[in-house]
Amino acid sequence: MKTLIGRKVGMTQIFDEKGLVIPVTVIEAGPCSVVQIKTVETDGYDAVQLGFGEVKEYKVNKPEQGHFKKASVKPLKHLREFRACSECLANVKVGDEIKVDTFSVGDKVDIQGITKGKGFQGVIKRHGQSRGPMGHGSMYHRRPGSMGPCATPGRVFKGKKLPGHMGVDKVTVQNLEIVKVDLDKNAILIKGSVPGNKGSILKIKNAVKASK
Repeated sequence: MKTLIGRKVGMTQIFDEKGLVIPVTVIEAGPCSVVQIKTVETDGYDAVQLGFGEVKEYKVNKPEQGHFKKASVKPLKHLREFRACSECLANVKVGDEIKVDTFSVGDKVDIQGITKGKGFQGVIKRHGQSRGPMGHGSMYHRRPGSMGPCATPGRVFKGKKLPGHMGVDKVTVQNLEIVKVDLDKNAILIKGSVPGNKGSILKIKNAVKASK
């Protein structure tokens, strides 16, 4: 089982052996501590809970302090849960530390994060719809379009794409390739972009639909 919690540092570019540019996202990944192991017998499903980022004890409430003391780990700022099969959890123990060396160059991973908030946006930016004619007499430029028949059914159907709040959604990008692992800085370089702002927390796990 390959899982980690990371923090998005930003994007840059590197060059491969042929001199080609590769756009990469730098992620500070781990070290993470195993805080809890959930099983079908005790919780109804199999999962592992990891913690990332040290925090002072007085900033953690008493129930959380007891949770960390039970696992014999220092208080951690971010907790994330990863589903896993019972066979994958056989070699994992509470208190174990998982570092970035659990991944290697060429591995395919799925990364989950919260997308950037865009505020209230129209249908062109939010849903990618096309605009109307931009001539002065058009009177129809960036509006959402027809709302439907006026007599029957006489209402707007659910799911109609309209202006509204955009962003701040939980998104998973699959089959991203690791192009470099820096053990000294606890960093991994992912080919391409990942969801979220700089400094946002990401869940990293081995790809469930790894492409051939």
